[in-house]
Amino acid sequence: MTENLIKAGATGIGSMPGTDVAEAVRTVFGELELPHVPELPARGVGSDLIGRTAAMLVDLPTEVVPSGYRVTARPGRDTRRGLDLLERDLDTVHELGGSPRQVKVQLAGPWTLTAGIELPRGQRVLTDHGALREFTASLIEGMRAHLAEVVRRTEAEVLVQIDEPSLPFVLAGGLATPSGYGKLPAVAEPEVRALLAEVLEAARAASGNPVIVHCCAPLSGTLAVPVEVLHRAGAGALALDVTGFAKASATVSDALGEAIEDGLALLLGLVPSTGQGGELRSLAAPALELVDRLGFDRALLAERCVVTPSCGLAGARPAEAPAILRRCTELAAAFTEPPESWA
Repeated sequence: MTENLIKAGATGIGSMPGTDVAEAVRTVFGELELPHVPELPARGVGSDLIGRTAAMLVDLPTEVVPSGYRVTARPGRDTRRGLDLLERDLDTVHELGGSPRQVKVQLAGPWTLTAGIELPRGQRVLTDHGALREFTASLIEGMRAHLAEVVRRTEAEVLVQIDEPSLPFVLAGGLATPSGYGKLPAVAEPEVRALLAEVLEAARAASGNPVIVHCCAPLSGTLAVPVEVLHRAGAGALALDVTGFAKASATVSDALGEAIEDGLALLLGLVPSTGQGGELRSLAAPALELVDRLGFDRALLAERCVVTPSCGLAGARPAEAPAILRRCTELAAAFTEPPESWA
């Protein structure tokens, strides 16, 4: 996995702005060495992280209710819409994506998925152990089918990114109850790690590569990204927003250092996900501080790191996206041949 990512230099997190999938595919596959199947949440139902992954589930249809996605007895309009959008996106990648060596795909991890879907009575899926297991098995089966389809369409090697933005809330007991007045109990770390490990192992077996895990949580505070949990669950690479590394807690810093020592690659979120980028030295500063503070040679940034936007680009203007991704590629090149002024 590390060697694969080294050759990439830069990639995106997943989401893109606007509703024009053809333009998003042209941008992603034109600007990035490691392109990804783009997600366009602005299209609405079935296009956000939860709805898109729910469309991949096998024999577990969902529908949209005022509070979000909910399990339903049989596939309806919302399930069909999610499947149609996913099919259309893969058609567009096949038509406009060229012949990439690698393609990255993104889907929600088991904890974020089951935190974002309700059972018929309104409680989150993750609160029911049997439903949690059923959804995890369905996720694995649907993921395998999706990866096989991406390989068939692109004839490329596939890298899998598991998105777990809700994981810090699951671990900290920060998810709201159905009433909205209380919080669900925290899930024990061993249980969180074991379930995530099951999905990562399945993704690794299906893709033939270790798996990227992305969490956009901060690097400090009670809801900090759980680096050690992701590492111990079997992540092959971590995708993190490191723009705030100066404030990273000792726990996060130590866990990152251990992960790097164990050979994990890093997808470093460095370029702002809105605007036009910025001066390269300023963008590089958090990454330089990271390796300096953890005691690694700066050559690590070229050898084991990939540059990404700080998060997905759903909040950017469509006209900004090419410049943001281009800046990621330029920053990755600068890590390979650092200017003398960076010394």
